[in-house]
Amino acid sequence: MDRFTAPPDYPPRSQSIRDCTGCGACCAAPDIHALDKPLGVACVHLDTDCRCQIYASRPPVCQNYQPDWVCGEVAFLPTLEARVGRFLEIYGLDT
Repeated sequence: MDRFTAPPDYPPRSQSIRDCTGCGACCAAPDIHALDKPLGVACVHLDTDCRCQIYASRPPVCQNYQPDWVCGEVAFLPTLEARVGRFLEIYGLDT
């Protein structure tokens, strides 16, 4: 299965968006135990431009993260807060 194909309940997303968009949602929405980062809270290493300040030495869980259809669902929302909210909504998570 192509990880960029949205589930049947969601509208199709552009198949051309297959790389990280730098939106920061993956660094703010999920919990990251390796960094003691709770659900829905931006990582302390994420700067105001949504760039990782420890990119070269980030933990394996971050290194292994791969963009998927959710990135196309959240990346173009106007704020990190909106992107995180949509990310959590998609996965049915509450903070």
